[in-house]
Amino acid sequence: MTRLSKYKIMNYKNPDENGYYGEFGGAFIPEMLYPNVEELEKNYLQIIESEEFQNEYQDLLKNYVGRATPLYFAKNLSQKYNTNIYLKREDLNHTGAHKINNALGQVLLAKRLGKTRIIAETGAGQHGVATATACALLGLECIIYIGEVDIKRQAPNVARMKMLGAKVVPATSGSKTLKDAVNEALKDWINNPVTTHYVIGSVVGPHPFPDLVARFQSVISEEIKKQLFEQIGRENPDYVIACVGGGSNAAGTFYHFANDENVQLIAAEAGGFGVDSGKSAATTFLGTLGVLHGSKSLVMQTKDGQVIEPHSISAGLDYPGIGPFHSNLFREKRAEFFSINDDEALQSAFDLTKLEGIIPALESAHALAVLDKKEFNQDDIVVICLSGRGDKDMETYLKKLEVSS
Repeated sequence: MTRLSKYKIMNYKNPDENGYYGEFGGAFIPEMLYPNVEELEKNYLQIIESEEFQNEYQDLLKNYVGRATPLYFAKNLSQKYNTNIYLKREDLNHTGAHKINNALGQVLLAKRLGKTRIIAETGAGQHGVATATACALLGLECIIYIGEVDIKRQAPNVARMKMLGAKVVPATSGSKTLKDAVNEALKDWINNPVTTHYVIGSVVGPHPFPDLVARFQSVISEEIKKQLFEQIGRENPDYVIACVGGGSNAAGTFYHFANDENVQLIAAEAGGFGVDSGKSAATTFLGTLGVLHGSKSLVMQTKDGQVIEPHSISAGLDYPGIGPFHSNLFREKRAEFFSINDDEALQSAFDLTKLEGIIPALESAHALAVLDKKEFNQDDIVVICLSGRGDKDMETYLKKLEVSS
């Protein structure tokens, strides 16, 4: 067996020495960014694995973020689907989503690298809020890029970013959504390479960002294993389910289960109006091998390599690709991917609200909608990552209620 084939079978969660997950990954970057990325690659593991860093980071996760988040047995949801459903409550983190795990870690890392200025992109606004929060806490300048369309549909989070002291810059090109916010942030980084660290919010971008983000988010699956053992005497569920755009909450939810093929991984992508509608963000159904935002992954693109504009009712999943971590899981059939359309996600959000008294983010609702797509056995243990709370999506939910009434 060759080293590469062994790697593909045995290790899904960590890239090789060149930053590749199988055939996906790498660092495809402008020459001006090479020193930044090289500096990060040479230092990130040494810094984040140091005792000093971990002491500060773990203290903040516990006493500032509010970890560990509960693993909640959803009794009413379980009865409806005749299986055992647990919700990993990332919505109960400070700032309302899983994004704070990564943002806080990266800002701490940036300070140790001597950076004084932080930039970030955001779609749903949760990563922007989390990054602005970390910068306020740690005293760094913060600039957040967000698509003009997302500024309107995520107005509460935009207000929170500004209140936290961040400068919010609209992305006005392309579809004016997450992809375009990433483009603008990368341009900024090219123009300010010495003082600035780019806090990428998902498992996308050039190596080492996919690995860096996955490591900070891996606290999700680490806690699931401990909490499940405490509750039922076993560490591993039968299924773990998470929504995937770029894929940071899914990477964190899958991380400590990825190499154990007894645990089935399920990813929910944004189907938009439907895979065949021309208004979708279901990358594994529509994408091909390409380079997007600094790494080789699956990308929604034309035959000549032009990015196809995605669509999702969920701003956080409105992205024309998935990161290399998830591209490899898909290509190797390690994870099962479902396309969830807008209406299905909305319905699942209302179902959870009425059954459990929990209003989920629209992103998380896509993961919940898998319950209507796949049959589970009565004794299965199913863990779903509830990646964020629904406050930011209330305007969309209210519109649905008005139409239904």
